[in-house]
Amino acid sequence: MWAAIESNKRRSWILIGLMGLLLVGLGFTAGFTYQAEAGGFIGAGAAVFVWLIMTLTALYGGDSLLLSSAGAARIQKEDAPQFWNVAEEMTIASGLGKMPRLYVIDNDAPNAFAVGRKPEKAAVAVTSGLLKRLNRDELQGVVAHEIAHIQNLDVRFMTLAAVMVGAIVLVSDVFLRSLWFGGGRRRSSSRGGGQAQLVMVVVAILFAILAPLAAQLLYFACSRRREYLADACAARYTRYPEGLASALEKISARSSRKSKVSRSLAPLYIVNPLQSAVSAGLTSTHPPTQARIAILRGMAGGADFRAYEAAFQKVQGKDQHCLSPAEVKGEEAVPIRQPTRETDKRQAAVDRAREAVDLIDRLTEFLLIPCACGVRIKVPPTLKRESIGCPRCGTVHPVPLVETAGQTKAGAGKTPPPASYRRRGAGWESFKCSCGRSVQLSPKFSASHIRCPGCRNKIKIDR
Repeated sequence: MWAAIESNKRRSWILIGLMGLLLVGLGFTAGFTYQAEAGGFIGAGAAVFVWLIMTLTALYGGDSLLLSSAGAARIQKEDAPQFWNVAEEMTIASGLGKMPRLYVIDNDAPNAFAVGRKPEKAAVAVTSGLLKRLNRDELQGVVAHEIAHIQNLDVRFMTLAAVMVGAIVLVSDVFLRSLWFGGGRRRSSSRGGGQAQLVMVVVAILFAILAPLAAQLLYFACSRRREYLADACAARYTRYPEGLASALEKISARSSRKSKVSRSLAPLYIVNPLQSAVSAGLTSTHPPTQARIAILRGMAGGADFRAYEAAFQKVQGKDQHCLSPAEVKGEEAVPIRQPTRETDKRQAAVDRAREAVDLIDRLTEFLLIPCACGVRIKVPPTLKRESIGCPRCGTVHPVPLVETAGQTKAGAGKTPPPASYRRRGAGWESFKCSCGRSVQLSPKFSASHIRCPGCRNKIKIDR
């Protein structure tokens, strides 16, 4: 297994190196077009400088930007216990060392992605639709796939590759625009270089057009192979390939080309929502989902890399390889485990859906008020009323509010009045602070105080 991962890393560095040559060549050609003496070296240096700035920005701030653009909210164990436990299990199985941060996205379409420039700073984000529709084995397969991306440093490599492509596109665009808008002022054309100068301009234009296309193809080739390897690792970590296969089937069934996912985020997801599930071309970031499912379900011989390679050749053809013989040499046989049993699948599905909806309600700061008739009243955070009636039985419930010792609001520089809240039960509970923000208390909350996420006022919790 480790030989396959190291081989994949070497291939990735080669691909990134080829992109680097394209970038330097593009910068050199563009610079030489304007200044035959030293312009080539100046252009190459400028291109590398642009890439360095973009790389540093992406590596040290890209994760937060991606999670923020997806609308992801960080969760703790009490928010989604099964998701958290599965992540703990797969962290141990993969040998990752530190469990990634977990995030949930309010999106009914099931999907997931991972970010992180290094394993110690990584994060896994899943949609609420994924938590709602996948059973434990399926969720385990998806989380294992994303942790495999983190363990194999796929996220870092793909970030570097994406930035390299972006730098090439940027340099190419700037050069072509400068030719279009300022062609008459080019120094190379004014020196009387004759036909040689004209040929150089034509070569530079062709290079500027073809370099971004070539870089994109290298990026896509690098991305597709990593998806296959992450699938193989997930089967190895979970010892149950059917879990991931079934998850991919459910995810692809809900994916659509009309998805609202941005084009910058789509390649990160386990199933690209903007790509066909049955076919993939040179410009595809992922292999065909149907082929991935067929390979996973063809692993009858076990859950190890040898079984994955055998299934891969059976689906793709004997002349196709995902892993070379040297990469799977000495690989231990891993038997496939039995699936996790669910006593009542229908009730389990209902419970998952309810838990996912409640999680999103808490993350979006809805107040949940239980009624004696069994209805849980959801109060939006913008509601200004002090009471609300149950839609089933009509019982009027007061909106749970924090209690303060004084009614006057604290001004600038003044200490806010002491605040407290008395718990009414042992489950999830929420109340509204005097500033208007909702405060959530988990079933395991045992501290004597909590701070409001809005005004940061310290609130005493009584029992």
